[in-house]
Amino acid sequence: QRKNPFSSDDRLASKPAHTHRGDPTYGRPPEGSRTEQRGKDAHSHVGKEVEELCLIIRRTGEVGEDGHMSVTFGQLFETYVTISNKVVGILLRARKHGLVHFEGEMLWQGKDDDVVITLL
Repeated sequence: QRKNPFSSDDRLASKPAHTHRGDPTYGRPPEGSRTEQRGKDAHSHVGKEVEELCLIIRRTGEVGEDGHMSVTFGQLFETYVTISNKVVGILLRARKHGLVHFEGEMLWQGKDDDVVITLL
């Protein structure tokens, strides 16, 4: 559409044709676009879910010998799945941000019910 002389969409003509690696805008939506806003909204939503997960761990967990709250994955799954079906994804995000710790790459319902999740 950029090269189409009959296109009446001015938004396409004003955008740069290509960005290259190393360009600070590479892989990012244009500033002020609806795509950028959707990304910000999604980031905020996930952040709130991570906070809620930490609160649930604090509420349902027990204080361990190290002073940190801990809960098993099975117990957390049963509690949190009524709130959100994305419990494993939110746990992975919380671990990425250094908020929780658990052993293993991925947690599976049933198989990993005894894995301890520690709130840092």
